[in-house]
Amino acid sequence: MSDHNGKYNIKAVSNILGIHPGTLRAWERRYKIIEPVRNDAGHRLYTDEQMKVLKWIIDKVDQGFTIGQAVELLDKQDVLEDMNHEAINKTQLEAFQQDLLQSLLQFDEHKANRLLDQAFNVFSIEKVVISVLGGILIDVGDKWERNEISIAHEHYVTSYLRTKIGMVFHQLPVNSLLPKVVCVCGPNEQHEIGLLIFTFFLRRRGYETIYLGSGIPEKDICLVVEETMPKLIVISCTIVDHLSDTLRVANQLTENFSELKVGIGGHAVNNLSQSGHAIYKPYLIGHTEEQWLQWLKSNL
Repeated sequence: MSDHNGKYNIKAVSNILGIHPGTLRAWERRYKIIEPVRNDAGHRLYTDEQMKVLKWIIDKVDQGFTIGQAVELLDKQDVLEDMNHEAINKTQLEAFQQDLLQSLLQFDEHKANRLLDQAFNVFSIEKVVISVLGGILIDVGDKWERNEISIAHEHYVTSYLRTKIGMVFHQLPVNSLLPKVVCVCGPNEQHEIGLLIFTFFLRRRGYETIYLGSGIPEKDICLVVEETMPKLIVISCTIVDHLSDTLRVANQLTENFSELKVGIGGHAVNNLSQSGHAIYKPYLIGHTEEQWLQWLKSNL
């Protein structure tokens, strides 16, 4: 049964969905998308179903539709059915992810290829690469840190992921009207699969991406930026011990190239202190597709 009780105030909606409260109020006034309930103090409260509708609208806008076009496409019942369908798909994606991971940990490449082919037949390329392969990347890293798998297992799985993502990546077209983006690992950082997935995310949307990967000296990073003049550069850092050098490079690029927008990603940023997080917040691209889109929107 649908929950018609308001439970999210406008600040919570703003934080969860990444939409400015003023923008949300304007949408409500102009397009009558939803009508939130009011509490005794007169404050807006949004239901779960209204949150689903708003997320659907925001996803359409992120895909390039205007808010007016998204509203014209809106059919609330269809939206809710789509959301339920997505929940089923998510369960299927997680099942594919676990089966594929187990086959790779058993060094069974034949089975892994068969499972991956099935996943590409059922889901979009983006879902497979980001949700399935990206999820495997996270799982393998966690298992390795907990000493549940050997270095050989970790290397085998990441090598397989790198190959498969690279094969898909180079087949994607580029939109010359979109900004150019350089993607590179921070100093001494060797973990590049997460960066490759983010680069795929950009390329899938048509961005011209220059993927440098790992092992690039700092002076060469600056040289590439000077020669290619990108709008954005994203630096990935996974190992905490490399974070300070990554931040130093980010600062140097910001100082040397005033028009360049710098982003920092990777799990190492989770170890920033509270003050460090406040200082580098504009740089942090996040860990999810929604956060990546929000960072792109704020820097373009």
